[in-house]
Amino acid sequence: MTEVVKQVEAASMVNQTDDHQIIDGGVEERENVVGRIEEENQKSSFKNFLWHGGSAYDAWFSCASNQVAQVLLTLPYSFSQMGMVSGLVLQVFYGLLGSWTAYLISVLYVEYRSRREKEGASFKNHVIQWFEVLDGLLGPVWKGLGLGFNCTFLLFGSVIQLIACASNIYYINDHLDKRTWTYIFGACCATTVFIPSFHNYRIWSFLGLGMTTYTAWYLTIGALVHGQKPGVIHSGPKKLVLYFTGATNILYTFGGHAVTVEIMHAMWKPQKFKYIYLLATLYVFTLTLPSAAAVYWAFGDELLTHANAFSLLPRNRFRDAAVILMLIHQFITFGFACTPLYFVWEKVVGVHDTKSLCLRAIARLPVVIPIWFLAIIFPFFGPINSTVGAFLVSFTVYIIPTMAHMLTYRSAQARKNAAEKPPFFLRNWTAVYVFNTFIVVWVFIVGFGFGGWASMVNFIRQVNTFGLFAKCYQCKPPPAPPAAPAPPHH
Repeated sequence: MTEVVKQVEAASMVNQTDDHQIIDGGVEERENVVGRIEEENQKSSFKNFLWHGGSAYDAWFSCASNQVAQVLLTLPYSFSQMGMVSGLVLQVFYGLLGSWTAYLISVLYVEYRSRREKEGASFKNHVIQWFEVLDGLLGPVWKGLGLGFNCTFLLFGSVIQLIACASNIYYINDHLDKRTWTYIFGACCATTVFIPSFHNYRIWSFLGLGMTTYTAWYLTIGALVHGQKPGVIHSGPKKLVLYFTGATNILYTFGGHAVTVEIMHAMWKPQKFKYIYLLATLYVFTLTLPSAAAVYWAFGDELLTHANAFSLLPRNRFRDAAVILMLIHQFITFGFACTPLYFVWEKVVGVHDTKSLCLRAIARLPVVIPIWFLAIIFPFFGPINSTVGAFLVSFTVYIIPTMAHMLTYRSAQARKNAAEKPPFFLRNWTAVYVFNTFIVVWVFIVGFGFGGWASMVNFIRQVNTFGLFAKCYQCKPPPAPPAAPAPPHH
């Protein structure tokens, strides 16, 4: 662009002593160059509108779109495990708890960045990640904890999206088994290596949230129109194992902020992120609460053996549309979960700072291979959510952020110089520490302790029933071959 501007200046500096023909030629050249600049600006503006986001609205769309994807289809399954009242209450409880820990992560990011920038650090070609925040504020041990838990959670988060793709498409086309569909969608999702960063998810986040909204309201309206099945039973909760498995799936639902730091870093003004996750969660409530309640009301205990809500609703064009939209959205969410892993791997192999998109894409491909493999080993759509929730989400997005916040501001000097003071609804640091302590104790005992026990019991049951590398998890058995005719009597 600078070179084009220089051409404009050169075109305007015409030799005044030459004849009128030269002057006319200079004016014409200048007009042509100005025209090219305007055309480039229009193209650049349109490209930025679709491709390059960084506003608070972009962050809201990213958070809301990423927070609820395939888990929308498993929440009715959780309601069947724990009952209607517990399902509704725990959604609100864990939604607000998740919003608070996302707020803590944003505070720690601002603290880390402000300290580093005072030291003269520049992040022009570098994406700050959660483990780097922990390293800068608390040292290498916390860096290792953050890196280990975050990467493992994002790895299995990507696995879950791949499993969900295969599970959903089966309800449109059952000519192929779910394992074959996993192979196909693994190859499709590998194309996310070409999306550079969260800046470039602007149009995808917008479309993804629209797709999730349609699916949620299809589930709600479809279940109400279908009505209750004759003889429907709502017996939940009747077993502790099922109750805590369902509760942990809900904990997983509102623990999608393992990518919070990357979304913040993509913002032009990261300081504005503070309450964005809460606003996104409030919108997500309008999708998850009605849909889960309506589907559970209609089908009851039948959901205990049908983790995917699509499997019980009658096939029609509205359900097919919801399946297709969810498939596209799961592709987007796969990219959301994988992009931080791509960044980590780029830093390991030393290509993170390069401007060559092709080189970065090639370097990212090895990240997709273990995700593909794990999705084929553990195709347990539904139960795997609870297992990941108990053992990874509990620490990644609840316990580690709250403890990191308490340790970062443990000294009076740190609290005095804090880049962000306590929020208006917790007016002093004592209240913040009491609330953080409650979260650590609650999630460790209920989420990791009881939730880990219940989810592992349920997960092992799925392995024993269907086996590893299950070809078609929870598929209808093939029809029995017709009986051979009885031989004629002589």
